[in-house]
Amino acid sequence: MKQYIVDAFTNRVFSGNPAAVCVMDKWPEEKLMMLIAEENNLSETAFIVKEEAGYHLRWFTPGTEVELCGHATLASAFVMLNYYEKNSNQIEFNTLSGKLTVVRKGNLYEMDFPTYELKEIPVTVAMEEAFGIRPIKAVLGLDLVCVFENEEIVRNMNPDQNLLMKIEGRIQNATAQGKNTDCVSRSFCPKLTIPEDPVCGSAHCQIADYWSRVLGKDNIIAYQASKRGGTLHCHLTKNGRIQISGEAILFAITEIQE
Repeated sequence: MKQYIVDAFTNRVFSGNPAAVCVMDKWPEEKLMMLIAEENNLSETAFIVKEEAGYHLRWFTPGTEVELCGHATLASAFVMLNYYEKNSNQIEFNTLSGKLTVVRKGNLYEMDFPTYELKEIPVTVAMEEAFGIRPIKAVLGLDLVCVFENEEIVRNMNPDQNLLMKIEGRIQNATAQGKNTDCVSRSFCPKLTIPEDPVCGSAHCQIADYWSRVLGKDNIIAYQASKRGGTLHCHLTKNGRIQISGEAILFAITEIQE
């Protein structure tokens, strides 16, 4: 089985968010896919099989299969458009979140994702204890998004992972408006065995949507301030979806010995 390691949302290796992409002729047992994801120990391993209906894409963390992953979709599109569909600038994937289209535009790969209804919820003592500082607002969509007063708080945050496990929400995100970008965020996912996701594309289906409403603009440039860091170009469309674009770069091509 051929596997590609791609750094997503960056043009430099050792930055952005690394994802493994396995391209296969047929589906292996789910247990094997979980073992491969655990062995890679990356936030996501993507698996792609070409079926009659087109390319089928699935994503696995080291702990479970997930419904949506931005950076691994970007990495998958990078692999397919550069190594398998070289004459095309567009690729479609069938996924648990429906059909996802990625378009290559120069150095950027533009993904078309759904947005989610965001509902403001009360800020709790548990949130304050987990992050070490009280959020000024909390909203819940697919994930929990906690908003803080400034980007320095987000950049310097060192949350208690054990306490984060007790907070409602599939993934915990911390975000603030940025100085040189529209927003700065970090993403913590202990329930998925990922202490911190370096650059989370799917989280920005909510983060960029939130800041688009707050700032009154359709185009949001977002920076995820993890140790590796990465930039996301987000555009809110009129049909309730979001286009998230980023660069990607190949780190390695390997052969998995099944």
